[in-house]
Amino acid sequence: MAQIQVTDLTFSYDGSADEILKEVNFSIDTNWKLGLIGRNGKGKTTLLNLFMGKYDYNGSIRASSGFDYFPYSTSERDLTENAADLIEKWKPQTEIWQVLIQMNELKMDPECLYRPFGTLSFGERTRVMLAVLFAAENEFLLIDEPTNHLDTQARDIVKEYLRSKKGFILVSHDRDLLDGVCDHVLVLNRSTIEVQSGNFSTWWENKEKKDAFERSENEKHRKEISKLRSAADRSARWADKNESTKIGFDPVKDHDRSIATRSFIGAKTKKLQARVKSYEQRIDREIEEKEGLLKDIERVIDLKIEPLRFHKEMLIDAKDLSLRYEGAEKELFDDLSFQVKRGKRVILSGENGCGKSSVLKAIMQRANPCDGNPDPGLLISGDLEVASGMKVSYVSQDTSFLRGTLHEFCESKGLNERLLLTVLRHLDIGREQFVKKMEDFSEGQKKKVLIAASLITPAHLYIWDEPMNFIDVFSRMQIEKLIQKYEPTMLIVEHDIRFTEKVGTDLIRLQ
Repeated sequence: MAQIQVTDLTFSYDGSADEILKEVNFSIDTNWKLGLIGRNGKGKTTLLNLFMGKYDYNGSIRASSGFDYFPYSTSERDLTENAADLIEKWKPQTEIWQVLIQMNELKMDPECLYRPFGTLSFGERTRVMLAVLFAAENEFLLIDEPTNHLDTQARDIVKEYLRSKKGFILVSHDRDLLDGVCDHVLVLNRSTIEVQSGNFSTWWENKEKKDAFERSENEKHRKEISKLRSAADRSARWADKNESTKIGFDPVKDHDRSIATRSFIGAKTKKLQARVKSYEQRIDREIEEKEGLLKDIERVIDLKIEPLRFHKEMLIDAKDLSLRYEGAEKELFDDLSFQVKRGKRVILSGENGCGKSSVLKAIMQRANPCDGNPDPGLLISGDLEVASGMKVSYVSQDTSFLRGTLHEFCESKGLNERLLLTVLRHLDIGREQFVKKMEDFSEGQKKKVLIAASLITPAHLYIWDEPMNFIDVFSRMQIEKLIQKYEPTMLIVEHDIRFTEKVGTDLIRLQ
């Protein structure tokens, strides 16, 4: 049982005044199944890269074991090579038989190793990489977002596989995965870092109790400080009033006073001034105790949305729908029938590659025919009726097109820039990000830009394609609360079980 000791770790990117990590200290065990939790942009992936020695930093990281990182980087050329040929590049000295053992545990056909890597689905690529990652021993493994873009079945396989392993740190915003796999959590709070035994739900329950206690203590200290300030102010006024009577008096009006009265008044004033000083010292102590409170509380601000109410109840009506791409031998699916009615949140579910995103593209094509076909190679058969005059707000799963500044993005999309920035602040994107180019944002921050743009666009129907990929846990719960409160009409492709259970009203399964 070995330890990884991090001491006074401080890091910032070249050319940036922002310190991603500052004087970080913690110790973890290499036998743990550790979940790494934190807001987007808090430095989770950066911390893994520091373990890998990718950047220079101040402080120290002491470990008796080596590290390996998921996902492995792949070039365009790698996508044309067989996975078996990539093993030597990803993890030198690893034997094929070691990888095959892990693939069996991941319920994979060995034949996947001998196909071009680019022909594998996202789920197959993820499982091949995990099989290579766990093929060797005596390493502490760094796993970064393994379930993004994976369907429910693939997520369950990965969850069961990781549950049987140990000796890794897992970055994930999937609460179901964190609960099913982890026995410890490492949390990047707003101001501190903590290590705690248990899974996500255990930590969240403890956090809610701690936050409630700190809010109560903060309110108690605030009231006490207010009382002490009032008392100090009152005593100070009395002292000043007394002091002013020491010198100069009218012998006719103040016939009972003599010069000896000055010493009595001075002693009384001194006593009042001492009382004021005592009040001030108590105020300072209360403030000092209060300063340690609330620094790690997640101040989640309620989001707003302005859905439009369409005059018809039926927004989408599909009957015997089939989709096929030009040049393909067979349909993605056939004879699909479903409806999207006003006020419903419809979840579109199915395995990777079954055509979920293609359904959304077909609907967008019918809803906005003047914008052109978003995918000219997509051929539609059957009946797909989309209400005429309906306004649609769309969130793509792809963020690669985001370039330039937020100001330029707003101008190109015709968005209210001030409103967009306000929503982004509510989603916990710092103001320092507003002057950066979006290509320098983290994937989670890019996704928040798309979600914020959708939220400020009044629409009858919101179509979101895997919106929760890379989005931190706190923002997921924030968005869940928004949808539950305003009940917009939505068609969503999403594999986060907790999210879909909370917001969905109807489920469509594609085979």
